[in-house]
Amino acid sequence: MRSGLAALLMGACLVHLGAVEALAQDAPRQVRGARPEKVVEGAQELYAEMRDGVKLAGNLYLPEGQGPFPCIVMRTPYGKDAMFANPAGARRYIEAGYAYFVQDVRGKGRSEGFYQAFVNDGFDGYDTVEWMAKQPWCDGKIGITGGSAMGIAANLAAIHNPPHLVAAFVTVAPSTRLTGSFIGGAFKEKDSGDWSRGQGISEEAIARTARNYPDSAYWATTEIGELRRYIDIPMYNYGGWYDIFNEGSVRNFQFLQEHGANGARGNQKLEMGPFGHGPLSGDLEYPDGGGLGANAQEIRWFDYWLKGIDNGIMREPPVRAYMMASARKGAVSPKNRWMSFAAWPPGVREVNYYLQPDGSLSANPPPADGKPITYRFDPKNPVKTYGGANLTFERGPMDQRPIGQRQDYLRFTTPPLEDDVVIAGPVTMELWAATDGPDTDFMVKLVDVYPDGYEAIVLDSALRTRYREGRRPDEIKMMVPNAPEKLTLDLWDTAITFEKGHRIAVHVTSSNHPRFDVNPNTGEHPGPEAKPRVARNTVYLDASRPSAIRLPVLHLEDSATR
Repeated sequence: MRSGLAALLMGACLVHLGAVEALAQDAPRQVRGARPEKVVEGAQELYAEMRDGVKLAGNLYLPEGQGPFPCIVMRTPYGKDAMFANPAGARRYIEAGYAYFVQDVRGKGRSEGFYQAFVNDGFDGYDTVEWMAKQPWCDGKIGITGGSAMGIAANLAAIHNPPHLVAAFVTVAPSTRLTGSFIGGAFKEKDSGDWSRGQGISEEAIARTARNYPDSAYWATTEIGELRRYIDIPMYNYGGWYDIFNEGSVRNFQFLQEHGANGARGNQKLEMGPFGHGPLSGDLEYPDGGGLGANAQEIRWFDYWLKGIDNGIMREPPVRAYMMASARKGAVSPKNRWMSFAAWPPGVREVNYYLQPDGSLSANPPPADGKPITYRFDPKNPVKTYGGANLTFERGPMDQRPIGQRQDYLRFTTPPLEDDVVIAGPVTMELWAATDGPDTDFMVKLVDVYPDGYEAIVLDSALRTRYREGRRPDEIKMMVPNAPEKLTLDLWDTAITFEKGHRIAVHVTSSNHPRFDVNPNTGEHPGPEAKPRVARNTVYLDASRPSAIRLPVLHLEDSATR
């Protein structure tokens, strides 16, 4: 379990590097020759030849009995022999009667070729599946599995639609590679930047990655979101509410379930638990919440689609989601539980909670004469990160109180709730704001405030204002100084009950470091060469320019849940 979790964590880091930077990272390894000297004990190594003649190494694990068998493949950039140094990781598949094939991607481990992050995974995934179908141990029915980087490889293979790929089980994988490095155009400084530094990546290469958010052919060639319309198979997406790829698990499911090709549409499953890309930090715990380890539904999923066993999985609701609630360690509410839904989001009603001039948060619009709030954002004194959907440092529902009282950190809070407020679905912030310069950032958090004051972060997001209209080159533009505009921030999805006596809060600021790099407010990209300036940023709070968070409120008595 621990070795599998470590591999998933490593896998996610790969997303943070563009192809150029990944090549720079791996070049020394190629020179030194990182090829493992031997294959892990208990595995049979086989080489699959790709369409260009490059041979990729994989470890085959066969079940007892006479084949051929239905097969499951996982493709990894982190070494088949390192990930499965103990072949117990393959045991659950072979004990269930599957041939299991773990392959080093091109240029990694014992495979030939030169590594480029995800550039070849679609073609190589296709060729690997079709090679497997011809082997005497394979009955022609193949599933693909994997989490994080391996999940991305699985999605890319599915996009190329190999004829013998029947189904997939994907854990914590994004709908776009961008979310590994950026949120709303703000670069994920700690996760992407510091991890890259730890791998010996130069500051120049990191700076190139940080500037690479605008849309281009570089991204389009391997973007899952742009190409998933070609996926034509059933897929089970398993993700976490605090995971760095929350949006991918949810939105890949939504697209394929509702708009996918014939073999995909209506044949999808989504399961979302209260976990992150690693152990949660903070003082909350979620019983029976699952995590990044093995999921019992995976074998059921493949049994149905690869073996034709009618185990009832497709008669169950397509969405299984953990409804979070009050969860202080040692005092966990029974309202923390798994729920099932017919669709995502379920039958919700969007309710606006408006930011008020007095610092309150209310379902009532602000007054016509509501005064705006202006604060000074000094890039040399950024707000510190406490929790959230992080990878390489503390993550999850951490307390925001250590941030303290700052003039550049605005808290808007409801009175103690008289009844539970249950939400399930996407959360969006519409923020009327202005800045006195050409560019700045706005950060928004959704927070569950406990009766004792603990401020548990639920979701957070960012927007670099130059990207407020999009990331296509013709959409990127600087702000007009001091001109208010409505900015939309996507906070992704969640399912949580704000319990009676708790308070709902929205926090607004312009920095969240080291989660994100710090905007110099000059129109320059952040970096050592930038010359930062103090910005005067304004949030508007009147009836004609209402700033509001849009919550998907679920009325349980009216919803089809069980």
